[in-house]
Amino acid sequence: MRKVMIKYTLLLLIVLTSIATTYANEKYDVCIYGSTSAGIVAAYTAKNMGKSVVVISPDGHIGGLSSGGLGQTDIGNKNAIGGLSREFYKQLGEVYGQDESWKFEPKEAKRIFETYIQTADIPVIYNQRIKKVNKKKAQIRSVDLADTYGSDKTTQRIEAQVFLDCTYEGDLFAMAGVSYAVGREDNSVYEETLNGYQLAAYRKQSGYHQFPNGVSPYIVPENPSSGLLPGISSGQPNPTGTGDKLVQAYNFRICLTDSAENMIPITKPEGYDPKKYELLVRLFEAQPRDRKINNYFIWSRMPNRKTDINNRGAFSTNLIGANHNWPEASFEERKRIFDEHVAHVKGLLYFYQTDERVPKELQDFVKNWGYPKDEYVEHGHFTPQLYVREGRRMIGEYIMTEHNCRGKEVITDPIGMAAYTMDSHNVQRIVVNGMVKNEGNVEVGKFPPYPISYRAILPKSKECTNLLVPVSLSASHIAFGSIRMEPVFMILGQSAAVAAVHAIDQKATVQNIDYDKLRSELIKQEQVLGISK
Repeated sequence: MRKVMIKYTLLLLIVLTSIATTYANEKYDVCIYGSTSAGIVAAYTAKNMGKSVVVISPDGHIGGLSSGGLGQTDIGNKNAIGGLSREFYKQLGEVYGQDESWKFEPKEAKRIFETYIQTADIPVIYNQRIKKVNKKKAQIRSVDLADTYGSDKTTQRIEAQVFLDCTYEGDLFAMAGVSYAVGREDNSVYEETLNGYQLAAYRKQSGYHQFPNGVSPYIVPENPSSGLLPGISSGQPNPTGTGDKLVQAYNFRICLTDSAENMIPITKPEGYDPKKYELLVRLFEAQPRDRKINNYFIWSRMPNRKTDINNRGAFSTNLIGANHNWPEASFEERKRIFDEHVAHVKGLLYFYQTDERVPKELQDFVKNWGYPKDEYVEHGHFTPQLYVREGRRMIGEYIMTEHNCRGKEVITDPIGMAAYTMDSHNVQRIVVNGMVKNEGNVEVGKFPPYPISYRAILPKSKECTNLLVPVSLSASHIAFGSIRMEPVFMILGQSAAVAAVHAIDQKATVQNIDYDKLRSELIKQEQVLGISK
């Protein structure tokens, strides 16, 4: 009996050892989660500073929005952009025979990011997600990976000394137990004026993202018992500044072409339902004089007869209200939300081209456009990158707020500059006094560039000591709306990578590195840390 038990125990140990080693275990100095523009720039920076680096790309797309259709760069002030971020736009300029280019084709941006990866010999793990974060006290020791949309079985374990969360959603820091916010804080939380529920702001603005008065929200006009049209929620008006968990709308930055030689026609998408665009028809009727395309889209021209199309007006490419679960959703739910956004915008373009209720001037214009053959070839010629304007926002060592944007509170540990308007797209579509109204749009600027604190990319030390967050950083909703621009994300990605290298070299937590040394290295790498007035 004793011999049988020994054999059984040995067999069990062999089986358990086999199970434990069915996945690879790799070690790096720096592990970067998210292949956004910030993630690629961070990896390139750390590798060029002599550290081993790996990038985990959960969706397989390189460059985030910068290679995903956002060619009409949101700059704010060019003088605030330095380092590799500025170099990226100079390299694009070389493509088009200019000193630098802030308007560009997606494929050219992707090529530059891929060049960073290739020249620095950076390993990228594609289509894998982090399923588990392994910590010892406040330190991340390793992360376990699994197929993004497949089995939950662990495929790989990655150990690293420092981790960077470069996702738009903040997935890594959430799994690491770091505090965060989703949605809009109440104005009272940070004594702000532009956070929370914002409908009254339309009285002070042009209202070009708003429905004019008199547009009925009901299936049968003026008949509440008939129900609400698609996309209108049952949410109720609130006092200005009231906090909630709602997230500003997402969309796609659409690349089309009017070159017949390079065009794939816009066709009827699967599940197309013209009833989804009834509100747009009512908007046409309420605005009989608005018959120019830029009243309904921001139709920006890119090089080589292409576009970067963005949302404009009361009903456009934003799918208002459909994304509220995205920041904390599983990848399976995100795929459903993603597909819903694809259906909306492809259906919208088809609607413009084919529906007899579209004004002729608008229909004739859109009919000239189609999907480019030479863009997103491996993704059916449509961008794989949803414009995740805001996901989770870390609550870290320091929280950037409206007061930083306005220059009323100035930090002393800058790692880069922001310069864009405090900008929030609409959050929900509701009924106000029997009329349909969009709620949440804020656009307030006219302030100079301002510095971003190093502490804003740091978790609280009691929560995590070897993690940096340059994208879903620590900021209020409205301050994040100013910071959340692609050039700034690349700036912060580079600065975070330098900080990671310093933490390794100094054998320190990311919270305790020598800031003066960090500042000196950032200046050496041509980061802009201040602008003289």
